Amino acid sequence: MVETHLLSVNVDFRYEPIYALGVVTTFDRFMQGYRPDQDKSSIFNALCQAVGGDPQTYRQEAEQLQADAAQMSVDQVLATLKEPTNESSSTLIAKLRSVVETPNFKYSRLFAIGLYTLLEQMDAEALKDEAQRNQMLEKVCEALKLSTDKVQKDLELYRGNLEKMVQAQAVMEDILQAGRKKKEERAKEKEAIAAPPSPSPESPN
Repeated sequence: MVETHLLSVNVDFRYEPIYALGVVTTFDRFMQGYRPDQDKSSIFNALCQAVGGDPQTYRQEAEQLQADAAQMSVDQVLATLKEPTNESSSTLIAKLRSVVETPNFKYSRLFAIGLYTLLEQMDAEALKDEAQRNQMLEKVCEALKLSTDKVQKDLELYRGNLEKMVQAQAVMEDILQAGRKKKEERAKEKEAIAAPPSPSPESPN
């Protein structure tokens, strides 16, 4: 919320779909496990609208970019970007070219997360290996004229926070399970106390 607000009032900031994908991805991943689940949609809508955004547009454009990315490889994207004359019907390529061609493009951590989400769609396995991930990010940042160091630092923070969230969710689930078990045990104890005593067998005459 704070970052989206600071960006929205920055003179160089312009809304674009990769940033929107970063917002959507961040919200969905950090809100996993939130209860009640049905409230997540209204919370997301409120966050977007608070900075003048349209939540439906965020979702639609994020889905379109991911669908495009799933049909392409990183090498294909880089090769197309290197040749401005290369024609492409891909929305993703058009948006990436827009980043390169926009003077004073306002980079943000949410943009980096959106970019990383696209790379996950293209080659999730390569991102699991640190050396391959760093090499991929370096090539992509060079093509988009972004600072590799800045992008890598922001993504390291993002991945680290995701890991902490997963751990916290596991701890919370353990606590909830223990609570449910104690509740069940107490219920059984109450039932045993409330139940009438079993009749004793009649003694023989």
